[in-house]
Amino acid sequence: MLAIARTHARNFSNRFVDEVRFLRAWVERPLTTGAVAPSGATLSRLMASFVDADCPGPIVELGPGTGVVTDALVKRGIDEARLILIEYSPDFCALLSERFPRATVIQGDAYAMADVIGNPVSGSLAGVVSSLPLFTRPLEMRQKLIEDALELMSPGAPFIQFSYALVPPVPEVDGQYGVTRTSWVVRNVPPARVWLYRRVVDKADGSSLVAA
Repeated sequence: MLAIARTHARNFSNRFVDEVRFLRAWVERPLTTGAVAPSGATLSRLMASFVDADCPGPIVELGPGTGVVTDALVKRGIDEARLILIEYSPDFCALLSERFPRATVIQGDAYAMADVIGNPVSGSLAGVVSSLPLFTRPLEMRQKLIEDALELMSPGAPFIQFSYALVPPVPEVDGQYGVTRTSWVVRNVPPARVWLYRRVVDKADGSSLVAA
């Protein structure tokens, strides 16, 4: 019983420290951090649930922060060595390297994802999970991020993005990619939802559909 209490106390302490780290990062760089606290456990698990662990190839996480979603991916069964974590903050990069030593942690600009990870082969990624504050950037930059990521991902693999907004961070483009959404995660603070982007693929009869 005492050991369980100590574990709960340690977990609470770690969450508190992470929230302080996030708040400090937001105060110093509000346009790159975008949130005052890490994503909640329920939202993180929901985001991770859309990654197909059986789909081969690396999984890229954009803006992992303190690693809450990263941890959810690992707990889902994703081999840590498959994860490529692109984080702008050097402090968060150091923390991520400590917490996920088998993952590839890269300090860099997630909006230049292809260049940052060395221009991977088209269709080679198993998925992209993003916690970036997309609404802080112009629509054209957001669109390019989605389009570049989908080009690097295998057909059907999702670009997974959360936001607090009522509208999608990037609207779908007919003939190129579609977007679906989850219901609100009301236990998150503030409430959030997940948006899933997938490429449109051509069928043998000349028509098209969103790969799923």
